[in-house]
Amino acid sequence: MTQQTADLLWPVAYGPQDLEAIEAVPLSERGLPASTYAALARAAELWPDRTATICLPDAARWEEPSERTFSELLADVHRVAGVFCGFGIGRRDAVALVAPNCEELLTAVLAAETAGIAAPINPGLAAEHVVELVRLAGAHVIVAAGPELDPAAWEVAREAAQAVSAVALLALRPTGATGAPAALAPLPGVEVGYLGALAAAQEDLAPASPAADDLASYIHTGGTTGTPKLAARTHRSEVANAWMIASASELGQDGVVFAALPLFHTNALIVTVLAPLLRGQPVLWAGPLGYRDLPLYGVFWRMVERYGIALMSGVPTVYAVLAQVPVDADISSLRLPIVGAAPLPPSVAEQFHAVTGVELSEGYGLTEGTCATARDWPGAPRRGTVGQRLPYQEVRAVRIDEVTGAWEDLPPGEVGTLVIRGPNVFAGYLWHGPVPDPGDKVRDGWLDTGDIGAVDEEGYVRLAGRAKDLIIRGGHNIDPAVIEDALLEHDAVLAAGAVGRPDAHAGEVPVAYVQVVPGAVTEDELVAWAADRVPERAAAPKLVEIIDEIPLTLVGKPFKPELRRRATERVAREVIGSAAAQVTARLEDGAVVVEVDGAADLGAVEHALAPFAVSWRVG
Repeated sequence: MTQQTADLLWPVAYGPQDLEAIEAVPLSERGLPASTYAALARAAELWPDRTATICLPDAARWEEPSERTFSELLADVHRVAGVFCGFGIGRRDAVALVAPNCEELLTAVLAAETAGIAAPINPGLAAEHVVELVRLAGAHVIVAAGPELDPAAWEVAREAAQAVSAVALLALRPTGATGAPAALAPLPGVEVGYLGALAAAQEDLAPASPAADDLASYIHTGGTTGTPKLAARTHRSEVANAWMIASASELGQDGVVFAALPLFHTNALIVTVLAPLLRGQPVLWAGPLGYRDLPLYGVFWRMVERYGIALMSGVPTVYAVLAQVPVDADISSLRLPIVGAAPLPPSVAEQFHAVTGVELSEGYGLTEGTCATARDWPGAPRRGTVGQRLPYQEVRAVRIDEVTGAWEDLPPGEVGTLVIRGPNVFAGYLWHGPVPDPGDKVRDGWLDTGDIGAVDEEGYVRLAGRAKDLIIRGGHNIDPAVIEDALLEHDAVLAAGAVGRPDAHAGEVPVAYVQVVPGAVTEDELVAWAADRVPERAAAPKLVEIIDEIPLTLVGKPFKPELRRRATERVAREVIGSAAAQVTARLEDGAVVVEVDGAADLGAVEHALAPFAVSWRVG
């Protein structure tokens, strides 16, 4: 790479004032690799002997990594791609990957995008959802955690392989596994084997590189509120978004990236796989549990010193926990801790900075936008926002007419539905077949994010909540974040989640659930605390309930449907009283349904529930 080419690829950017200068050069002239495979091949050519990946077996063995150079990673990807091609995978065919993170999964994801399309699936989803996603992706080759790595995921993958009449079911071993693997029970009509063993027999042959507009991945989204959808993204969108993220980083090639989010999540793929590939940065991968591996927090600061971690990406709960861990090592290498996926409580940002001396850099994005749309500048955060829009993306707020569906542009600073446009917008969902269709999610290239927020004149984005998470009290919209932020200002509150509780008069009223330091505060004290600090009386929670822990998704987002279920069940029990023997609320495809069994007076039960906007079944 010549200096002129490098200067064109990587613009000099020192802060938000440089956005206009960056965009003065069209993105098409910057010389980005055409595909994720081309990005890997480029890295292996430029930095063949530089460390590319450092994979840990688990947090307990954080000083026993398995390492590969960029040239070794490329060779491994070639061999695994050869295995996939041998099973008939072509450019329009998907490989389903059902496993927690491990060294072999990283190789398999890149190889799947090289040979065809990668469809990584959360192994923690219900079996029927995994089967449906495999079927929707049209995947007849399934890569899954083997019995040593995740026995439950292996059984779910076997079920999926039978359901879709798969050609092959290929098992992954844990990072650093030694000795002979466990024997794999056969499946009629399906070739069952270990991916590593099959790859070892393949030659290191460079495949044909995908084109920029070929599909690269199917990433599922929406799994916390019903049956997940598959969002299709092209190589162009993945490389462009990875470049946007990497171009805004002042970290050099020696800056080690820490990765602990699961590879079925778009952040892991774009922020901690592809962006470092473009920069030639090594990535340190946590074990299969990632941030859910509790011993990780006790050794994390020593890991920063041992490996020279400069950049990491996590959700607010990760940084809330780390802020409680005394720093017992030299963490001067840590310069860019990125936080996203959920609103960052100001108290978490302040506590983390107080403990580490490092500012959190907030970001914003969504799967349908490939990954990231906005981010803070290191050392210059604009609190109250999730950062400035990334280069070559447009962001605006619109008012959507509830009757006609028409969009009306809103002036800078006014709150509405956020919409984005750029090369990172996805190709569409897989509704019923292999051709992606965005449906009404995209209009004239503009993606409706479903988020509520505002954009100022400089492109800084302020979030006001998810449209589906808004608490609507008597027609008045309440952002749950204002309640959560108020509660998190209390020293005893470790985590908080606010939702709407069904109400006979107002439709919904706000309630909150908190995780606290045991015995440090009462629920009544927290109700009073929040009432004094929320910005409007309507947002004051009617009750605050202390629970053992806030339910989270596997990527660390608060699982609001479960909180709404708890709130609905509580109010149903209160209004029904002794008229029924058992009252429970269940989540069914994202909706809450109240079930009443053993009712002494069916009419009284139905009369009690009638004023509430909830679904119920009386038995």
